[in-house]
Amino acid sequence: MDKLTDSQVLNALKDLKGWEYKDGSIKKTFKTQNFPATMGFVTAVGGFCQKRNHHPDYILMKFKEIEVSFSTHTAGGITQNDLDIALDLEKIPV
Repeated sequence: MDKLTDSQVLNALKDLKGWEYKDGSIKKTFKTQNFPATMGFVTAVGGFCQKRNHHPDYILMKFKEIEVSFSTHTAGGITQNDLDIALDLEKIPV
């Protein structure tokens, strides 16, 4: 999959509330109601990622929030796959 230009990424993120483009990755911090909800969100993210065979660079988990970050290492930046999985994650209730 081809790497997107910075302007393509920024344009696509206009439709993804809360996502930012920083340090070559797209990322968002999701806030949950409590620790069990955070763990449930982590499990749901894992399911979407496994289905697409595309996994986050990292997931920083706190008591009631989780930061998810994506980029495509083989492309050297953001691809459509990263944006598609961000759209998937928006479907998960938090």
